Amino acid sequence: MSNLQKEDFSAWYIQTIKQADLMDYSPVRGCMIFKPDGYEIWEHIQEEFNARFKEEGIRNAYFPMLIPESFFTKEKDHIEGFSPELPWVTEAAGEKLEERLALRPTSETMIGTAFSDWINSYRDLPYEINQWANVFRWEKKTLPFLRTSEFLWQEGHTAHENEESARERTMKMLAVYKDVIESVLAVPVYEGQKTPSERFAGAVDTYSVEAMMKDGKAVQAGTSHYMGTKFAEAFDIKYLNRDNEHVYAHTTSWGVSTRLIGATIMTHGDEQGLILPPKVAAKQVVLVPVGPWKKKPEIVERLDVLLADLKAKGIRALIDDSDNSPGFKFNEWELRGVPMRIEFGPRDMENNQVMVKMRDLDGKEAISLDGIVDYVVEALDSMQVRLLETARQNRQQHEYTHIDTLDELKAHIEEKKATGELPGFVLAGWDGELETEARIKEETGFTTRNMPFAPPVEKQTCIVSGKPAKHTVWLARAY
Repeated sequence: MSNLQKEDFSAWYIQTIKQADLMDYSPVRGCMIFKPDGYEIWEHIQEEFNARFKEEGIRNAYFPMLIPESFFTKEKDHIEGFSPELPWVTEAAGEKLEERLALRPTSETMIGTAFSDWINSYRDLPYEINQWANVFRWEKKTLPFLRTSEFLWQEGHTAHENEESARERTMKMLAVYKDVIESVLAVPVYEGQKTPSERFAGAVDTYSVEAMMKDGKAVQAGTSHYMGTKFAEAFDIKYLNRDNEHVYAHTTSWGVSTRLIGATIMTHGDEQGLILPPKVAAKQVVLVPVGPWKKKPEIVERLDVLLADLKAKGIRALIDDSDNSPGFKFNEWELRGVPMRIEFGPRDMENNQVMVKMRDLDGKEAISLDGIVDYVVEALDSMQVRLLETARQNRQQHEYTHIDTLDELKAHIEEKKATGELPGFVLAGWDGELETEARIKEETGFTTRNMPFAPPVEKQTCIVSGKPAKHTVWLARAY
C-alpha cells in the first residue's frame, strides 16, 4: 500500500476517483454525478449480469419510482427497516397529495402488488423478473459509489410454488454474484448467511457475498433474500395450486449496486491511483506515439492500423495523439487505470516492435508487431487473473482465525493500530444471541459480516459469552 493509502485510505480513495475522472459531486447532498468513464464501468457490469440473468430465463422490467405510503404499511418489518432513510413526496402541481409517496428504497412493495395481479395459477410460476433502477436511502454519512443517498442497482424479484424452488433461486443468484464479482471485477468474496440482526427487512433468510478492501474493511458486495410467504401474505400473492387450492407463493429478491465500482477501486488501486480489471475498464488499451513522431506520419498511420485490428477483436482502445508530453500522457492514463499502454516511435518502427506497459506491473516489455493483437488479448486475460490472485493473497494476509475472546479481539485491534497494520477480518464463534452480537459492535466497532458456508476453521466457543458456539462468523469493520 502507498503512504496515503496507509495514512488516510478514504482520502486516497476520493483522490483516486477524482483524478480518474469517474464522478463529480452533485448540488444535492449525498448524491453524485457519474461521469462517462465511471458510468461505462457500470455498463460493463450490467452487460455481464444481464447475460447471466437471461441464461437463467430472467427478463428485465421497470417499475415506477414513486411508491404509495400504504404499500409500506402492509409489511411491518419492511417499513421499520427503511423508514429512517425514506425521502417522501408530499406535494405535486402545487397541491398537497392525499397520500405521501416514497422515493423507492427497494421495490418489494410495488412488485408484490403487481405480482398479486399477474399470478393466478401454478402455471404462472415461477415468475422471475429483474429491474435496473435508481433507489434512494437518505444516508447520513456518504462516500461516492459506496454509500450515497441515490444509487444505481439491479433488483431481482421472483415468485415460486414452494420453498424448495424459491430457496434454489436464492442460492443460485448468490452464486451468480460470486461469479461476476470474482471473474469480472477480480474481487474475491466470502459467501455466507447474514445473522438475524443483519437480515434484510422482512426476509426469512438473507445471504451475502462480502469483500475485503485494501484497508481491511468490509464491503457487502451483494445480497440474496428468501422471503418465504411473508410478502405474499402482505400483498396477497396467491395462486391456484395443483390440488385446486388457493395458496401463497414463496418469493425472493436479490441485488447488487454501484458500490461494486467502489469495491473494485478499493481492492486494486495503488499509489499511482486507479487499476481497473480489463473486463470492466472503459478503455483497455491506450496507444501512445513517442519520440519525434510528428515528423513521421507513418507512426500514427501504423497505430491506426493497430487500433482497427484491436477493435476488430472487441478490444476497447484509443490513440492519444494529443500535444501533451509522453510523460504527461503516461501519468494521465495510469491515473485513469487503463490496463495496458502501448508506446510506438521511430526506433520501434525500425525494430518492428512496440513497448508494452501493463498497469499492474513494473517495467516495460518490447513486443514484436508480428502477432501483437493476439499478444494483447492474452496479456489482458493474464492481468484479469493476476488481479484476482493478488487480491486473494492480500485478503489471506489479513484474515485472523486465532482469536477466541472479546479481550483478545480488543488487543488485536490495538496491536494492529499501534503497528499501522490492518485488523482485517476476524473469524469468531457466536452463541446466536443478539445481545452478544450487539456487544461486539459496541465495544470494538466490528460487525458480523456473515456466517460463511465454508469457514477455514469451525469455532467452538462464543467470542463474547464463552458458551458453545452455534455459528462461526466473520467479523470486520465495514463501509
